[in-house]
Amino acid sequence: MQKLPIDDVLPQFLASLDYAPSVVLQAPPGAGKTTRIPLALLDTPYLKKKKIVMLEPRRLATVNAARWMAASLGEVVGKTVGYTIRFERKVSAAMRIEVVTEGILSRRLQSDPLLRDVGVVIFDEFHERTLGGDVALALCRDVQKGLRDDLKLVIMSATLDCGPIAGLLGDAPVISTVGKSFPVEIRYLSREVEGDIAAAAARTACAALRETEGDILVFLPGAGDIRRCQRLLEEGTNFPKPVLIRPLYGDLPFTAQEEAIMPGKVRKVVLATNIAETSLTIEGVRVVIDGGFSRQLRFDPATGLNRLVTLRVSAASAAQRAGRSGRLGPGICYRLWTEHSQATLLPFTPPEIRSTDLTPLALELAEWGVNDAAALDWLDPPPPGALAEGRSLLQRLGALDQQGLITPHGTAMASFPTHPRLAHMLLAGQGRGEAALACDLATLIA
Repeated sequence: MQKLPIDDVLPQFLASLDYAPSVVLQAPPGAGKTTRIPLALLDTPYLKKKKIVMLEPRRLATVNAARWMAASLGEVVGKTVGYTIRFERKVSAAMRIEVVTEGILSRRLQSDPLLRDVGVVIFDEFHERTLGGDVALALCRDVQKGLRDDLKLVIMSATLDCGPIAGLLGDAPVISTVGKSFPVEIRYLSREVEGDIAAAAARTACAALRETEGDILVFLPGAGDIRRCQRLLEEGTNFPKPVLIRPLYGDLPFTAQEEAIMPGKVRKVVLATNIAETSLTIEGVRVVIDGGFSRQLRFDPATGLNRLVTLRVSAASAAQRAGRSGRLGPGICYRLWTEHSQATLLPFTPPEIRSTDLTPLALELAEWGVNDAAALDWLDPPPPGALAEGRSLLQRLGALDQQGLITPHGTAMASFPTHPRLAHMLLAGQGRGEAALACDLATLIA
């Protein structure tokens, strides 16, 4: 088996988790933490043949991690290593490691707060600070402190400031390792991009194909930008051949996503969202073109729902993206902004819990039986105003009573993997004999 940077700290990590209930592991992309850590835990005595559950913030990373671990054991997915994502599950009675998306674990906790068959819960890529990840950690920590003192928690991150999370987990040991990386030359623009970022990325990709070697990874905000950039490249006269253009974003069919990830026989340009920032390894990349933006969830008061908005990346995200070009040898990163703009970037991406609609969180807490969010451990506590607004909406929808306790209608709403507003509409449509219409509307709105 190929040696990876994480192997050097595995003995220290295992020894720390032997005596501590929680451990924080900081390792950059490519260090091997996602695929090595769960396998290393399989034969530990404190696991007592129970399962390891690992959370991934993205579906593609969930499936990919399970496939890599199963392949390293010489097995098919679903035997020792399986996965569960929405609408798809590959597991077996013999499974010891299950990779899941964040919402899956939250639903499992609500139905089985003891997590009877689980010995270790791993939170991978926790630096992304999704609302689902924060909620799942708060619930797991509550279980660990009050019901299962034998439950082990592992937080894994690439860029997270580990001090606060270690403190939250009772001064948990922090294990750090460096990744295998080479120097990366950063090239800035002399002035800011005017107009379409997809067009600027396409121009830069054509120039990079002439000036550099190796595959190229282009970061763009969303699927629409990726499609525009792909069309411009395919129609452009300056685009050299033969070169494969492969899009990579969450809603693509899995086979198309695999085509972007796996090595090809000719040079390749991968057009990706931030899905490729830390969660996935794309072999052969020597050049990164960073558009400098990402799509992030923000609460829209006009609709009462979250929506995706395009915002500047943080300095930490920009560093992660640039590092993707230095995995195989010296790399080059074209940043489509000026060096002056670089100095104005936020250090880290703000956690979703600060800026998104907290109605789903309010329903989750009510189902858990918690009226006061402060009763749980949070890295960033939910803003009281946003949480109160969410509870007020749930009361109007009939999900909570006047004392803030969950109602039977609220319990039924919580069973739907969608926003409480849409869950209420689905139940109302079912009650009126219009379930199909309600489903169509929910799909369109969501």
